[in-house]
Amino acid sequence: MELPEYSIAEVQQQFERQAWTAVTLCEAFLQRLAEVDRAGPTLRSVLEVNPDALDIAAELDEERQQQGPRGPLHGIPVLLKDSIDTADAMMTTAGSLALEGNLAPQDAFIATKLRQAGAIFLGKTNMTEWANFRSTRSCSGWSSRGGQVRNPYVLDRNPSGSSSGSAVAVAANLCTVAIGAETDGSITRPACVNGIVGLKPTVGLVSRSGMIPVAPSQDTAGPMARTVADVATVLTVLTGYDPCDPVTQQRAGRAVPDYRSCLDPDGLRGVRLGVARDYFGNHEGTDAVMEHAMAQLEAAGAQIIDPVIFSKLPHLSEPELELLLYEFKASLNRYLTAHPRAKVRSLADVIRFNQVHATRVMPYFQQELLESAQEKGDLRQPGYLAAKAECRRLARTEGIDKAMREHDLDAIIAPTHGTPAFTIDPIVGDKKLGGCSSVAAMAGYPHITVPAGFVHGLPVGLSFFAGAYQEGNLLRYAYAFEQATQARHAPRFVATIKS
Repeated sequence: MELPEYSIAEVQQQFERQAWTAVTLCEAFLQRLAEVDRAGPTLRSVLEVNPDALDIAAELDEERQQQGPRGPLHGIPVLLKDSIDTADAMMTTAGSLALEGNLAPQDAFIATKLRQAGAIFLGKTNMTEWANFRSTRSCSGWSSRGGQVRNPYVLDRNPSGSSSGSAVAVAANLCTVAIGAETDGSITRPACVNGIVGLKPTVGLVSRSGMIPVAPSQDTAGPMARTVADVATVLTVLTGYDPCDPVTQQRAGRAVPDYRSCLDPDGLRGVRLGVARDYFGNHEGTDAVMEHAMAQLEAAGAQIIDPVIFSKLPHLSEPELELLLYEFKASLNRYLTAHPRAKVRSLADVIRFNQVHATRVMPYFQQELLESAQEKGDLRQPGYLAAKAECRRLARTEGIDKAMREHDLDAIIAPTHGTPAFTIDPIVGDKKLGGCSSVAAMAGYPHITVPAGFVHGLPVGLSFFAGAYQEGNLLRYAYAFEQATQARHAPRFVATIKS
């Protein structure tokens, strides 16, 4: 069976024509996964395959025949990041051997929403272990359970993280869409460097219950796909009030019933976009792609406000790290208490496990962030409360809110990642070469990245971000840009960039 890079809508057309069934589509993806992810280029983007996927697909095919489809996700194969609970035969481990064997007692809220919509869970994706919150020099895409994920465009290049496997699997056409999760950059950065669309929603639009946490002040799941339309389709399914996640109460009346209604090819006309110049200057190739993108935005009718008085705020990382250390300890301990099949019962247990199994777990980098988090007190500590207030002040009051108000903007634009993907280096770790994810992440505001071009065959993404619950507008701007430019092309699995 041929397996083109079909969108959700195109797959549904194949179902309606009876050219495909959910079973034949899942079989084709599983075959491609075996050839491309496990053998071939050895992308290592998928940790485990759902052994029940074909049975579920057969049930959904029968239901379609008898009752018709439930909606646009009926029979669509989806991969989920390995931090999202599924009450089935698949584990949820955050890529860590310490959580090997952790079978969730119930679905995460968003997993339930996807199942109800007719999605088929094809498997769990590899990720940067503990969501890139184990060491200050971790290598994105590496986990002790799954090894190193590789960028499908150039195989010795870093896939970014922590939703590395989700991004790579979508880019390499191992699924139709995937679900990632972000605390700071973990959806948008891997989406950018793997040439796909990724949306980090407003914190509170999508429930986090049943997900391995980092920091509830910033954590959110979000869709990753090859097109903006597919991202809009999946986001519509993911949203909803969850009594187990009280922050979702804040979304009442703010979510769009169907985000596909926001997709307008003329959606950039008259829109005021502020250029965050502080995120430029890391690489001349990325900057050239951004300058061309701005010309394309103007040609599509946008008003470019350049530059915007908007700073990267060099001290942003200090209060954010403090907040993450406190919240990681508290929220992980809470998660483990609710998961009796996990062999570790606390963050302290995780640290001890890693020490005992250091040869397998820590061959390249250590766990100093876990150890620093363990030293923190509870969430009533003055240090935590001060860090949380400072994060909100810097990212919201003195950051996005101020820039939007002073320049009368509809959104802010910037290069998603400061440079094209750098080479994989497990010994030294990731290079810190810029990117615009932190301010939207700390503010808890939405952020979407869309393919904008290439540098030496490596994808470059354009970011749009704005205030809370502006997902509909951001999708409209990204869709109009995507339709005008068609910048993305499929990866070619090049081994390396020849000098």
